[in-house]
Parts: sequence; structure tokens; C-alpha cells
Amino acid sequence: MKVAIVGASGAVGQEFLRVLDERNFPIDELLLFGSTRSAGSKYTFRGKDIEVRLLQHNDDFKGVDIAFVSAGGGTSKEFAETITKHGAVMIDNSSAFRMDEDVPLVVPECNAEDALVRPRGIIANPNCTTIMMVVALQPLERISHIRRIHIASYQAASGAGAAAMAELEQQYREVLDGREPTVEKFAYQLAYNVIPQIDVFTDNGYTKEEMKMFNETRKIMHTDAACSAMCVRVPSLRSHSEAVWIETERPIGVEEARAALAAAPGVTVMDDPANKVYPMPLFLAGKDDVYVGRIRKDIANDNGLTFWLVGDQIKKGAALNAVQIAEYLIEVGNIK
Repeated sequence: MKVAIVGASGAVGQEFLRVLDERNFPIDELLLFGSTRSAGSKYTFRGKDIEVRLLQHNDDFKGVDIAFVSAGGGTSKEFAETITKHGAVMIDNSSAFRMDEDVPLVVPECNAEDALVRPRGIIANPNCTTIMMVVALQPLERISHIRRIHIASYQAASGAGAAAMAELEQQYREVLDGREPTVEKFAYQLAYNVIPQIDVFTDNGYTKEEMKMFNETRKIMHTDAACSAMCVRVPSLRSHSEAVWIETERPIGVEEARAALAAAPGVTVMDDPANKVYPMPLFLAGKDDVYVGRIRKDIANDNGLTFWLVGDQIKKGAALNAVQIAEYLIEVGNIK
């Protein structure tokens, strides 16, 4: 198995290295690619130093079976043909192809089989907040069709990359020292603040991040459910949180929901409010699962249910989901 990582020096690229090693993913040869800034850097994988190659339009991907790509939408669009022309399966972490009809958008716990039909050799990894939500929604959808979804996300600095995490830490130090905080990665100071904007606004008043949750959820779950989102940046370092309200065709009882979630792959129920047990991002960074708690009836809707979830958006929301897609393809014999 010959594997490539494009964007190896970024936060998700580094997470790919950790996840592939953790899961003992079958690799005979690993290639790392990056920009002019990162080319020449070396990273150790399974005791071997691997040098990052400059991503170019050449035949470097000849013989590659799977290419994990996390280098931004522009790079994905520019290099997709180069990456896939010799038969590599490109699992892309950007938003470049997610809504293309001929590119499957896959969360293995929900729609793994969609990955088998990929006319362009590309499989899209969804938005991190969408991934985490649909992992929790799918077992409830199996009980009763979900008609409406309302969600408020509380997204950590890491969603904007490693440099954004460093900036948040720097801002706290600067504020505590009485200095003017550095503001480069966010529209405003994030330390001691929350920012009700992630990505740019669209004509309908929703941000692109919020519209991703609407569109991607429908494509992944093959559903007509409407999803209204409010996405907020909060001053935590890593792991996103989400408050979710759903309306189903028939009422779902709390115990019925809890049992379905507890039995679902990729979900851990952490729900004992009497003992102050519920998911929190501080304690769940680096975990594989989506953690769900505060499960209760929606007192504003007879057919409603509400819950809270937390997941590591760099891990399950990006690298792990992509690796799970590749594992599925290997398992069913769908890799050349």
C-alpha cells in the first residue's frame, strides 16, 4: 500500500501521521507533499524520517493508492487531476468538491457505501462540524425521520489551524501582561471573547460555514431535513462543541434515544447531569468518538429532542474520518 499526504506540515497533515500510526494503517511506502515553505522538512513515521516533497504537476503520484489531501481548496482544485491521473484515490479535506454531484461526501458511520462510486477518483471529507453532528444524528434518524435540525456550534481556535491556536495562547499572555493583543487569524480578539462568525457571510445572512451544515447534512444523510445553524468561534484551544435540537416525525423518548446513541459506532454517551457528567472540550481533545450528553426532550416541541455533543474536529472532524474512509475501501476490496 503506497500512501501520500498532501499538506503534511499543517495541523491536519500532522494529525494524519498520528492517526495512521495509531490505527496501524497498512503502509508500505509513505510520501509527504507540501508547499515551497514546507518542502525539505522531515517528519518521523514509524521510526523512519521522511522528507516533504514539493507538490508539483509531475508523476510523483504514480503508484500511489490513497492520497490524503489537506492543503486548502485552491490546491485541491489545481492538483486533483495530477493526484488522481494514475489511479490514486484522493480523499480531500477541503470544501472544493463537497457539493459536486460526481464526488461522494462521506462519513463512514452514515454512508460508507457512497465512497464506492467516485467517477473522478475523489472522495470529499465533510466539514468538521457536519461530521460530528451527523455521527450523532444517524442513529436517531434510524428510529424516526428527522424533519428539522437547529444547531449552535461552539468552535475552538484549532478549527482555523495551528497558527490560530498559537494566536489565542499569545492573546491571553498579552492581555494578562497589559499589552495590546495580536489579532491576525480572527476578525477580533478571541481571548476572553466569542465571535459569532465563522467564514464569510452569504446573501441570506448565514455564513458559508452555516450553509455547509445545511447542504452537507442533506447530501451525507440522503435526507430532506432542513438544518439551521449558528456557528460561533469560542476561546477554547481544541475540540468543537454543538448544541443540537431536532424535530422527528414521531416523538423519540429520552431513554430510546440514549440507547440508540450508546449502540452507535463512533458515539460515546456521557450523560449523567446529576453528577455533573457531560462532554467538555477541555477533556476530549485527541479522542476518536463524538461524545453526547444533556439528552432531553425539547419542551418547546412535542416531537423534539435536544442534546449536547463534543468532538475533536482535527481528529474525527478531519484526519480520522478520512482514514476511516480508506479503511472501509480496503476492507471491501475497493482499492486497486
